[in-house]
Amino acid sequence: MMNRKINRRTVLKGLGGVAIGLPLLEEMLATPALAAAQAEVPVRAFNVFFGLGIPAPLQTEGFDGVLEPLKPLSKKLLIMRNVDQVRCDESGINAHFDGASGAFTAEPPSGEAKAGGPSIDQVIRKTYYPDGLPAGTVPTLVGGTFFRRSRVSRYVHSYNSDGTVAATMQEKPRDVFDRVFGSLAGQVEDNDVRTKRLRRSVLDSVVDQYQFYTGVNSPLGATSKARVADHLDRIREFEQRAFEMKHDSNGPELPPRSKIAHGGSADPGGEGLDMPLENLITEWRLMADLYALAIQLDRVRFGSLTFLAAGERLRVTGDYEYDGRKVFTFDDAKQLNASGSSGCSHEWWHKFNEKKKNEQLRAHAHMKMREVAYFLSRLDDQDSMEANGKSILENSMITVSTESGDGRHSDVKRELSGVFHAITGANGRFKTGQILDVNAEGIDVYNTMLDAFDTKDRLGPAKRETNRIDNIRA
Repeated sequence: MMNRKINRRTVLKGLGGVAIGLPLLEEMLATPALAAAQAEVPVRAFNVFFGLGIPAPLQTEGFDGVLEPLKPLSKKLLIMRNVDQVRCDESGINAHFDGASGAFTAEPPSGEAKAGGPSIDQVIRKTYYPDGLPAGTVPTLVGGTFFRRSRVSRYVHSYNSDGTVAATMQEKPRDVFDRVFGSLAGQVEDNDVRTKRLRRSVLDSVVDQYQFYTGVNSPLGATSKARVADHLDRIREFEQRAFEMKHDSNGPELPPRSKIAHGGSADPGGEGLDMPLENLITEWRLMADLYALAIQLDRVRFGSLTFLAAGERLRVTGDYEYDGRKVFTFDDAKQLNASGSSGCSHEWWHKFNEKKKNEQLRAHAHMKMREVAYFLSRLDDQDSMEANGKSILENSMITVSTESGDGRHSDVKRELSGVFHAITGANGRFKTGQILDVNAEGIDVYNTMLDAFDTKDRLGPAKRETNRIDNIRA
């Protein structure tokens, strides 16, 4: 007998604002026969930023060079080369700030704490959800692993129409978890709240509903009951990774501090940080896992994710491996024979010379692509399949970009020429499976992307004529 239909937006709700969305289940569709016809998926848009960029000459090597980690996803990406960004500060003294400010907005900033206008994800959000998103959805999620903190646009990449940040930046995995699922706050004193948060999982507050959906009176069939159980197990796994919560008779242990710096200590005078590669990747991947989980559970549809800020200054150490082989051994300060900011990986970009091997820069850029690909692949697995038979990666508009095309301060034009961009198909709106030389400005690329969503609003000056880049559209 057919179980009664339940709402696609059904969430388990508990104390302190905890809201956990159910996965897509058979009972959320009218009938199996109508599922394909109805196959409606939500409109989503996310901006993924990585710091320092990829020199334009290296982009021409395609998947044989630093773009290699993107190859497994190549059929689901449109990689765009020769996209030029605008200079953002009038004096043109800092290409990192210029390029980061223009990423996803194509406009100069309004001071150091605001963008010059909205980012593409927020224009789409305003068009499709003018009265707000469905209940139980986080309006915008902004997160990332980063260290350079001067000037907000170095690390925040989602902005409202007035140029203000679209949401508070979440830079710790545990903060992302609480932002997405809620917390056990709302009791009495801060210390008490903190103790209870360490003792309890947010899932403890929805246990009654969980038992209902997996019990004898559940409207779900056996397959869906098992999926709900697996679904909550995944949430508990990620929560435990984020908080390292202990559930034993002796009470909780205080979760250890993150192995990487946060807040002011993350950018000590701009002189850079010593960073073991393992620590960096461990934190980033948990952040990426949590962000992907939030999308899979339909808790978020818009926002941005940052892997390293614009002009990032790290002295990275450790072996870097990809696909079972050692690519490089990082030891920035030793290889640069320098200390402080002069010993940071940042300097490889300023030393770039297309007539040389640029081994260190190549290794860093390759690593960044590996980590971008890691996040994207999390949206293309079995947990990301949707009613129309496509993955979240295929159905969403995910824009990947960075701050510069070259990085040489001695050549103003080259700094912001040929900035790497990639986009996903956005449910059939864009051509994927190719590397395209678009030879256009970012503002025209972005506005063409907005055209594909039929938005009324545009980026940039109202009087500026849009030059549509039709060859990126499906």
